[in-house]
Amino acid sequence: MKELPLTVKRSIELLGLLLVGTLFVIGSDILMPVIMAFFISIMLIPIYRFLRKYKVPETLAIILPILMVFIFVGLIFWFFSSQMATVISDFPQIKKNVTLHLQSLSKWISSSFNYSTQEQLGFINKKSNDLLGMAGGIASGAAVTLSSIFVFVGLLPIYIYLILYYKDTLVKFVFMWFSPTNYPKIKTIIYETESIIKSYLMGLLIQITYMTLLLGVLLMVFGIEHAFLIGLIFAVLNLIPYVGALIGNIIGVLLTIASSTSLSPVVTVLVVIAAVQFLDNNILMPRIVGSKVKINALVSIIGVVLGGSLAGVSGMFLSMPIIAVLKLIFDRTEMFKQWGVLFGDERPAKSPMNLSSLKNKATATGKQAIGLILIANALDVYFNSLSDALAQTIL
Repeated sequence: MKELPLTVKRSIELLGLLLVGTLFVIGSDILMPVIMAFFISIMLIPIYRFLRKYKVPETLAIILPILMVFIFVGLIFWFFSSQMATVISDFPQIKKNVTLHLQSLSKWISSSFNYSTQEQLGFINKKSNDLLGMAGGIASGAAVTLSSIFVFVGLLPIYIYLILYYKDTLVKFVFMWFSPTNYPKIKTIIYETESIIKSYLMGLLIQITYMTLLLGVLLMVFGIEHAFLIGLIFAVLNLIPYVGALIGNIIGVLLTIASSTSLSPVVTVLVVIAAVQFLDNNILMPRIVGSKVKINALVSIIGVVLGGSLAGVSGMFLSMPIIAVLKLIFDRTEMFKQWGVLFGDERPAKSPMNLSSLKNKATATGKQAIGLILIANALDVYFNSLSDALAQTIL
């Protein structure tokens, strides 16, 4: 690759990005469970090593960590379902509150925009037919999504087991791609990748726990209905950078409006969520996850949106660890170091346009360009005079 021209190198890189994106679009249903299983397997490796240290059979040492993960996820779903059961039991009161809020909204629209209640009802009835027409498509899409989720969950433990069982084979496969002189660097990248993924995923599990408890307790102290459900939903959605927090706020506001006849609890929910999120982003999460790899906000948002468009919700959740691993690899390879700079959060102390080395290069390039122009002009004059002389001789 070093012997190729720079434009050819960059063209190959862009073509590779296009190929990877195409593979994710076509095979997301296959690739996303494998990637998720890979990350979970790395998180479970310390437990596996601990069990093997005490002579636990290899098969059992792999199965026990997988069971622990599914028990933890099962507890989260049990807690969520129990909170949803409380919401369902309060449905008659929620219906009354929603009706009251809709009536207040209707009166405000009538007084502000001179749009009568009858006209509003006619508009709603007209649009309800469109919504009913969309219901069939949404239901079929939901059925496809549920089936894909069941396939995803069913394949995940199998992939985790096989990745842990064949981990040495996979590592050997990676080493065989490179020459022995690069083995120390590859070994360092593997260890650092394992460390980053473990700290990131464990940090997310801890984050879900303390944010659910913290938000739930604070909202309960302020008398907010369904406090722990709001806390759990926000904590889970907050795993999706930037976008998830916005969706979590919207759901929290909607649950609060449906459970209260006044709007003052909505302000309380927004203030509490903002305070907890500030505490999480600036104090708790940096200490838990650490700052081994920093990704700038622009790349984070683009990665989340791109992951969602390529692979759905799972792509949004996995976008950040994938970007972190890619940055780690880019920073340690000379060929792709510019991509590591692009992904990073470190801003140059000075503008690259003002660096002396670039100025010298620019000055030298400018002098060379002026010299070439003078030579070209001299040659042009010479050949013009020569052609005139030949023309006179012939005539």
